[in-house]
Amino acid sequence: SGYVQLPPPQNVTLLSKDFDMILTWTPGEGSPPDVTYTVKYESQERMDEWIKVPHCKNIHRTSCNLTCVLPNLFVKVRARVKAVSGRFQSPWVESQFKEYHLDVELAPPVLNVNVKENLIHVNASFPLATCVESFSWMYDLNLWEAGSEDKKLYERNFRKNTVTIDTTALKGNYCLSARSSFQSIDFKHSKFSEPVCVLLNHKG
Repeated sequence: SGYVQLPPPQNVTLLSKDFDMILTWTPGEGSPPDVTYTVKYESQERMDEWIKVPHCKNIHRTSCNLTCVLPNLFVKVRARVKAVSGRFQSPWVESQFKEYHLDVELAPPVLNVNVKENLIHVNASFPLATCVESFSWMYDLNLWEAGSEDKKLYERNFRKNTVTIDTTALKGNYCLSARSSFQSIDFKHSKFSEPVCVLLNHKG
C-alpha cells in the first residue's frame, strides 16, 4: 500500500535519423527532477524477450541510440522505456516496430573537393556508425555552372570511391553537391548537400 507510480514517458518513438536508429521520448507530466530512464528492445525474431541496452540504463537524457545494439538490421525491432526515481518507477511504454534496412533515413554526405590542374577529385564522407559501414552506401554527385539549371549527374558512386571530373572544357564558377543513396526495396535518397563552389581554369 502507499505505492506511488511515476508518470510514464510520453511520445515514445523509434525513429531513424542520419543513418542511426534512435528511441526518443519526453518526460511524463509532473516527473521529478531526478528521474532517470531505462531502455530495452525486442526483435521480431524473438518476441516477448526484452533485451537490456547497457548504455541506456538509468540515463538522464531522453534518447537512446540503438543502431549498433540491434542484432539483425534486416528484422523489425521495437523498444520500450520506463522512468525511475528512487524506489518508484513508471510502467513501460513501447514504441512502434521499425527495421533498420527498410526504414533508415539518410543524411547528405560531406564533400571533400580537390582541384588539380584540369581535374576535380571529389569524395564523400558519411556520418556512419561502424556497425553499418559494410552496407552498400552510395552517393550521387551533381556538377553545374553557378547560376545555371543545367546539372550533370554522376550517379551511384560507392561511398569510398573518388569521382574524378575532367575540367579541361570548363571555365568559370562551378558548384558540386551530393546526396546519399541506398538500395533497400527501391532506391532511397537523402537531400542534396549544401553546394561547394570552385573557380576553374581561371587565368591571371
